[in-house]
Amino acid sequence: MKIEDLFKIKGKVALVTGGSRGIGEMIAAGFLANGVKVYISARKEDQLNQKAEELSEKFGGECIPIHNDLGTLDGVEELVAKYSSFEDSLDFLVNNAGAAWGEPFESFSEGGWDKVMDLNVKSMFFLSRNLTNLLKKNASLDDPSRIINIGSIEGIQVPPFETYSYAASKAAVHHLTRALARKLVSENITVNAIAPGPFPSMMLGPAVNHDYSFIEKTNPRKRIGSPEDIAGLVIYLCSRAGAYTVGDTITCDGGIVNASSSNWTD
Repeated sequence: MKIEDLFKIKGKVALVTGGSRGIGEMIAAGFLANGVKVYISARKEDQLNQKAEELSEKFGGECIPIHNDLGTLDGVEELVAKYSSFEDSLDFLVNNAGAAWGEPFESFSEGGWDKVMDLNVKSMFFLSRNLTNLLKKNASLDDPSRIINIGSIEGIQVPPFETYSYAASKAAVHHLTRALARKLVSENITVNAIAPGPFPSMMLGPAVNHDYSFIEKTNPRKRIGSPEDIAGLVIYLCSRAGAYTVGDTITCDGGIVNASSSNWTD
């Protein structure tokens, strides 16, 4: 029951998609700070390599970049092949890579719909499926492997912006999480989702001109999310403490969904 045993993840191997910035970077940093070997993937190669080097130096761990575009099934298969050339097993898969799209209802484009749904939902499913054998390698009844899908509170409540495909995709992520959890739990792989609220990122930032002050004022916790908030929740789910949590979608939003009577930008 000691905390160092309940939350121990040292010696494990993780793959974090979209791991070079934003929430993905925060999760990768949390893993590295606690002794996990981390592979991060992203589409922008120079930024990815720089971030992997920076995180490795900062935390004294191994952060290995895998340049990849998960927007297509070919990209999914390429990531699996590249990862498999380094490792023959995987303990934690964090499906974080995603895209958003905002456009007026009257002119919302097919391209904006397909790009978001393909990356946020389709690639998540096929990457999880194609890595299942590696996730099963070290999984056991007492210490299952983990898949953590990054959803959004926009998939729970109606978003304030015209991000129709994004909101639909994140609702799909939450339900897909339950379906995958039911399928994989017997293989000693637990699947859960996290639905973040506002965190500093290149996804939310441009929509608010990187000024989060008005969001902070309306948040029940009076701030936006920090790296410790999201990394701590991921560590819980990946540790002994979270080994009995299955198929859940956990909000990480300062109380917007469950402790607020207004929308998060009202």
